[in-house]
Amino acid sequence: MSDPQNPWYKDAIIYGIDVGLFQDGNGDGIGDFRGLIERLDYIEDLGVNCVWLMPFFRTPGRDNGYDVSDYYAVDPNVGDFGGLIEFITLANERGIRVVLDLVLNHTSDEHPWFEKARNDPASEEHDFYVWSDEPAPPMPGNGPIFPGVEDSVWARDEVSGKWYYHRFYSFQPDLNHTNPTLRSEIDRILRFWLKCGASGFRVDAASHMVEPKGRADAPLEAGHDVLKQIRSFVDTTTVDAMLIGEADENPDEIASFFGDDDELHALLNFLMTNYLFLALARREAEPVRFALELLPKIPRDCHWINFLRNLDELDLERLSSEQREEVFAAFAPRKDMQIFGRGIRRRLAPMLDGDLKRLKLAYSLLFALPGSPAIIYGDELGMGDDLSLAGRDAVRTPMQWSDVRGAGFTQAQPVREPVGKGPFGYRKVNVAVQDLDSDSLLNWIRKLTRTRRRCREIGSAAPQVLDSGHRAVVAIAYEHQRRTLLTLHNLSGGKARAEIDLSSAQSESGRIIFSSRAEAVGDTVERTQAFELEPYGCRWAAFEGPVTA
Repeated sequence: MSDPQNPWYKDAIIYGIDVGLFQDGNGDGIGDFRGLIERLDYIEDLGVNCVWLMPFFRTPGRDNGYDVSDYYAVDPNVGDFGGLIEFITLANERGIRVVLDLVLNHTSDEHPWFEKARNDPASEEHDFYVWSDEPAPPMPGNGPIFPGVEDSVWARDEVSGKWYYHRFYSFQPDLNHTNPTLRSEIDRILRFWLKCGASGFRVDAASHMVEPKGRADAPLEAGHDVLKQIRSFVDTTTVDAMLIGEADENPDEIASFFGDDDELHALLNFLMTNYLFLALARREAEPVRFALELLPKIPRDCHWINFLRNLDELDLERLSSEQREEVFAAFAPRKDMQIFGRGIRRRLAPMLDGDLKRLKLAYSLLFALPGSPAIIYGDELGMGDDLSLAGRDAVRTPMQWSDVRGAGFTQAQPVREPVGKGPFGYRKVNVAVQDLDSDSLLNWIRKLTRTRRRCREIGSAAPQVLDSGHRAVVAIAYEHQRRTLLTLHNLSGGKARAEIDLSSAQSESGRIIFSSRAEAVGDTVERTQAFELEPYGCRWAAFEGPVTA
């Protein structure tokens, strides 16, 4: 049990795993829980303390598991219920919590609820969904999430003869969260998985759960009450569970998803990711400083989850069209690298041209941002993407364990081919090779996780953005329990001199605890000092005593 004054998720380092693409344990070419258990040593050695399992529920498999047909069943392709429970139990024994991806905005059109709804308009399940006799206009701004793939938020059901509402794919009918019986069903789902040992949930599409649904002239709107009910149920059912929300919204709307510390515990920080990539594109610190100032104040026990790459597209909707084009020009200059006119369907390593120094810099900055870092399987290796795959599948390729056929993911024909050609192919980028290379990205991430777990300031204290005197250097300090942490990151490909004034610190000096220049670790630094940073260089320094910006 974590300290109630410092919830466990404040110091979480999250590792996102697609079970079906991580490790095949039974030789059928698909990843499964048996394979996941076999790789627990690797996950523990990586230094993460929270695993986020992407959807593993029974599904027709048309949207990477986000089209759920049974919330209580494990999809047989990735194993069985016993395997899942064994994984959660063994992970917990190693101090690794397990968070489940819960899709509550919509179901598959093959879910039994929808089958009953379409066949019996008088059934309770019929009102679990949003229906119309004709495809009337939706609320303004509530068009299809996937423009160019779906041209309407209404789809005609041939069985009932009615139209049903869907913001996502047409095979994913939206749920009607105003229905009290549906709300009770959601409570049952939450209770089931909490009793199975889950430490929380990533609430998929949280912002769409609260928005008006259906006809513009008579919308159904559960509002934030649905999130309040979920939070209340979780808090009263178990201790220490976390709710992470997916809510990619404007700055003035984000804080509403925390409520008065009675909705979501944490939010994926899409706003920061947008400006972080603008900063990387420009090689300038200002966009990061701007984003930190733009983030709203949040309740004390609430938290941000920062990331460099979501496993879907890198969505850049929070940027202006001009800023978005800057990021496209830097990291996705070809149209086949872009998606939906708003995002990028690439992994980070190819976006940065495999530049190891720049990759290390990006991850160090990620771990230094206020909140908790989340990385997706394969990020720690600098895995690439496969742009020949359709849509968002480009970044969903099997984990690259070794240079043998199948990338060590499977000895059978894989459910999806690993990246095989070019500089990011599995023969060059894999765990086996990087294990033996002390300078590899994998070993850098391992050092980062251990450093971050010693730096509780980042999860507990408000950031202080300092003037570094150099436009490419991001300088952030944190104060917590008489210790101050200073982090410096040079986003440019040239040397940078950063002048930092920590004259208010109680101690005369601090020491370097993490650095892109390994020999600098342990060096003494003064309260007022100029730091000479190499291209894409970083420094983390710990001082005893507070700092005033």
